[in-house]
Amino acid sequence: MKQDKKQNNTSNLSWHPAFIVALELALNDYRDSLEFHPEFQLTSGPLKIDCVIIKKTKNLVIKKNIAAMFREVNLLEYKSPDDYVSIQDFYKVYGYACLYASFEKAPFTNLTITFIESHYPRELLKHMQKIRGCKVEEKWSGIYTIEGDFLPIQVIDNRKLSPEENLWLKGLNKQLDLSIVARIVEETLRHEKSAKIDLYMDVIARANSQIIKEIRNMSSDVKSFKDLLIKTGLTAEWEAEGEERKALDIAQNMVNSGFPLETVSSMTGLDPEIVKPLYHQNN
Repeated sequence: MKQDKKQNNTSNLSWHPAFIVALELALNDYRDSLEFHPEFQLTSGPLKIDCVIIKKTKNLVIKKNIAAMFREVNLLEYKSPDDYVSIQDFYKVYGYACLYASFEKAPFTNLTITFIESHYPRELLKHMQKIRGCKVEEKWSGIYTIEGDFLPIQVIDNRKLSPEENLWLKGLNKQLDLSIVARIVEETLRHEKSAKIDLYMDVIARANSQIIKEIRNMSSDVKSFKDLLIKTGLTAEWEAEGEERKALDIAQNMVNSGFPLETVSSMTGLDPEIVKPLYHQNN
């Protein structure tokens, strides 16, 4: 019983690194024209924004719905499935935007703010309408744009996103159904295998352990689908002898993506002394 309880505990899943992977995959068509800065350090202190996406080409037009409003510098705040964007969170991130404009000497009007969560942002949207006098519009399913402020702002409920348009972000959920898992598996196989993909798939598998168990117990007529799952690593357990190797691969990828030492160590469970040499390999 203790073992089952441990396996079903999803409170310590690494949702934020998986979110960065999902973002990069979602905007893969524009990868060469965008710079991704996970956990962007705003000051010498502990102030960090989950992700900053900078356009390399200032006049780049992005047709992807989640990024259609992007300007030159775009701040993104992500909340894991058990969390939500509060009114306090809004003002914190808005303050981050002000700090970014000040420290990076960037025009304030070149910035945008995006919040992503797994809930309908009722209280925040009501606050924006009633208190700040803004207009709220659901331009696409699950994507709420807020107009009337100095900055373009949007709040995304990833549960309502279209799987055809936004599969990777929609996958950041603890209640995926079989059809979404199947789509994720199929799309994963279209990409070259990497530590980033492994990290994303590992979070999805651990967060949705029940549906994975159901897939394992399916009859032989869906054997081909189970084979696909095995190829992606979605159904594989971390073997004791291979666990550290996989953790090191993920850690190296996180280092390459700009995550700080303490975050890499915390997310992978590796000792900081093991992680430190990876930064030298990256130089």
